[in-house]
Amino acid sequence: MWQKIALCVACALLLAVYACTDGGLTVSNEAELKRAVQQAQPGQTIVMKNGVWKNIEILLQAEGEEGKPVSLVAESPGGVIISGESNLTLAGNYLVVSGLVFKDGYSPTGSVISFRKSKTEYANHSRVTETVIDRFNKTERFESDIWVTLYGKNNQFDHNHLVGKMNQGVTLAVRLDTEESRENNHRIEYNYFGPRPVLGSNGGETIRVGTSHYSLTDSKTKITHNVFDQCNGEVEIISIKSGANEISNNLFVESAGTLTLRHGNGNIVENNVFLGNNKPHTGGIRVINADHIIRNNYLQGLTGYRFGGGLVVMNGVPNSPINRYHPVKNVVIERNTLVDISAVQLAAGADAERSEAPSDTSFNENLWMATAPMGETFTAYDSLDGITFSNGGVSGLTTSVAINAKETAVSKNAAGFWQADDNSVGAKMDNAPVTLDQVGVAWYPKGDLRPKLNSGKTISVSAQSGMLEAAVANSQPGDVLELAAGEYTVDRVLVVRHPITIKGVAAQQLSDLATKIQFTRNALFQIEDGGSLRITSVVIDGSSADDSAGNAAIRTTRYGMLNNYRLELDRVWVKDLNINHSFSLLKVSMSTMADEISIRNSRVETVTGDVLRLNVETEDLGIFNADYVTLVDNEFSKVDGNIVALYRGGTDESTFGPHLLMQSNRIADSGKGSRNAQKTIALLEGVQVVDILDNSASQSGDFIAHSRVGEPVYWIKNNQLGESKLMVSYKGVPVDVSAEVNERE
Repeated sequence: MWQKIALCVACALLLAVYACTDGGLTVSNEAELKRAVQQAQPGQTIVMKNGVWKNIEILLQAEGEEGKPVSLVAESPGGVIISGESNLTLAGNYLVVSGLVFKDGYSPTGSVISFRKSKTEYANHSRVTETVIDRFNKTERFESDIWVTLYGKNNQFDHNHLVGKMNQGVTLAVRLDTEESRENNHRIEYNYFGPRPVLGSNGGETIRVGTSHYSLTDSKTKITHNVFDQCNGEVEIISIKSGANEISNNLFVESAGTLTLRHGNGNIVENNVFLGNNKPHTGGIRVINADHIIRNNYLQGLTGYRFGGGLVVMNGVPNSPINRYHPVKNVVIERNTLVDISAVQLAAGADAERSEAPSDTSFNENLWMATAPMGETFTAYDSLDGITFSNGGVSGLTTSVAINAKETAVSKNAAGFWQADDNSVGAKMDNAPVTLDQVGVAWYPKGDLRPKLNSGKTISVSAQSGMLEAAVANSQPGDVLELAAGEYTVDRVLVVRHPITIKGVAAQQLSDLATKIQFTRNALFQIEDGGSLRITSVVIDGSSADDSAGNAAIRTTRYGMLNNYRLELDRVWVKDLNINHSFSLLKVSMSTMADEISIRNSRVETVTGDVLRLNVETEDLGIFNADYVTLVDNEFSKVDGNIVALYRGGTDESTFGPHLLMQSNRIADSGKGSRNAQKTIALLEGVQVVDILDNSASQSGDFIAHSRVGEPVYWIKNNQLGESKLMVSYKGVPVDVSAEVNERE
């Protein structure tokens, strides 16, 4: 008892403003926190009082001891909210941080959490645990930062929750740029890496270990027992750019991209589970460099192809510079199970530069299977003389590649995984490597928490003056504004700040639609950051719009967006966008990204600009404005510009999109306006997937599709285009696909 009294007396004398409790020294503001850190001794716990701590840069620089760390904790887990321009830096030895939530703000520096104060002051033997970073993004989409940056040695990042990184930059990076951070033995474990949307550019990895410059250095980092849930930022979910790392017992769920051994040698990838659930571009493991072991992994329902396939073994560059593709050598791939995998790519990426095929690489005792008929899974792009296959098992799968596998009886085990009945091949997966309830924190919800279209209330809106404007302004995320029959004249731009639906009175024929919206400004809707818009059963009439050039019925904010948005038009009649030249249906700004833009069952007529103007990212940096563009069963007539102008420049290979589907559309008298220099109805640059199916065109311009990166997929089928030409090229070479010939390139 006397020790407790003495301690509290000392606290009162030295730090009179603090509250001294059995749980540690409680601080209530930044000044108290700084003084507490300055005087912290081994074994000291500093307790941050619950509440919102805004615009605070926390520096935990102290010296603990093994078994006696200096700890910084929330009064109660999740009770301390770090907001505004804030961050956390650790420097010293044996430090622990726990229970904080970063939200409603961003870091003013290059990291939200950094294990380094300066180039000479690192954290070692330190831990961050049970901490949340939720959409703590820079204000500009392409202003890059890293949420968590690990330096020093022997640090641990565990049981944390990271979700919603939307600006450019890696979610978590291990840095090796000084000797003090190499062979670091960091542990990244039991974390929840929640949904990360498509960035539309390079720089959207979830984890990166090392960089190409230090890639021949060993990191010795362990990434174990984490869940990667819908991590879709770019083609590399985990990018390993160093050696001697272990990536094991992780669960990848519906994540587009792959675990990529991009640089570095001697990495181990084992006991991981990849569940794609047949979502687009879900991938598995991509192999580059030497001396890796890839074993006992379970991969199922992965639809990815090219560099995002289920299992990809790359070709390399002979005598490769450190930042390119080192050849695959001495790699062992054994006892893995691959179920319903769309693509296994061998010697992938072979070209004039990547001309060295894999060597001394073995596939042993793997189980290859399909639960339903599927096309060719294996593709070889170069010689396979350096790859051996032995003692494999196969079920329900045929392939032209000699994989030396025998027919094997299979069944599901108690944990729900397919396995060989005699257990002679494939992964031994008695249990899932990790489950959702084992990762992250128990007190913060998992999943994509962003509001969705059609998830709110239904609100009736009359055609009285000002009612639609008021309804939009007062709406809540996900609301459906159900418009009565009548004419709505809108005298201000309707700002869409969250997902809303505008729904008119349904009619069997578009000409019978009874809900009509006219607008007098230079735009009807403006989608702001966080907004999405669905419009159905409505006539949009631009004949009363402001008499100025470059109007748009719908536009995005000119300041860019962090959040991806959706735009859906279904059974909409858009007409008379012709008050002046260059009047478009949709016009987007730079640094905006749509997950999907779709127009279905609609009519668009008399437009002096483009229907969809999605070609503003012209700096050839691999950036684009829409991931999926869908035009199905529409009528387009008297459009001076393009039905769709979609651009993705550059030669970067880190993204999957854009994707375009044009199917069953009727196009007439379009694409020949005086400002349409190329006289096109579709002008596509760098679009990775182009499906043009069952369309008709008369007295209209041409379809032009150019690409210069990746392996684009063109599917042109059953189109009746009249005088319109369809010109497709890849890397400047024409692709022999015409309106009357069905081919897939």
